[in-house]
Amino acid sequence: MLTLKQDHSELVVLSVLAEGPSYGYAIGKSIAARSEGHFKLSASGMYPLLTKLEKNGLVSTSWEEVKAATADPDSTGRRRKWYTLSDKGRKQLAKRIEHHRQVQSILDGFVLQIESQPENQLETGLAG
Repeated sequence: MLTLKQDHSELVVLSVLAEGPSYGYAIGKSIAARSEGHFKLSASGMYPLLTKLEKNGLVSTSWEEVKAATADPDSTGRRRKWYTLSDKGRKQLAKRIEHHRQVQSILDGFVLQIESQPENQLETGLAG
């Protein structure tokens, strides 16, 4: 499993919300599924990030009451907080994507230069 840095976590969460409103647990499941289990965002990382995104106006929130199918119709259910990407959040996501592409392009320049070396130079250069 790989660890997400704060900037990466924001990009990933905003990307999930770009597909539509979701709640914390479902966002975490989506991240794990889309990354084939390589990225996991724990509740202790997810909810402070979602709070920060809400505070910064990147997401809006709403509440829903959720009841189990077998629950008494007169009982109150638990509350679930839904997160929706705001217009400001879409702009921030576009900035994060552009930044990611720039960094990726620069890193690819280094990797491609090493990969283009003859194999024996690559092996001795990395071993030394």
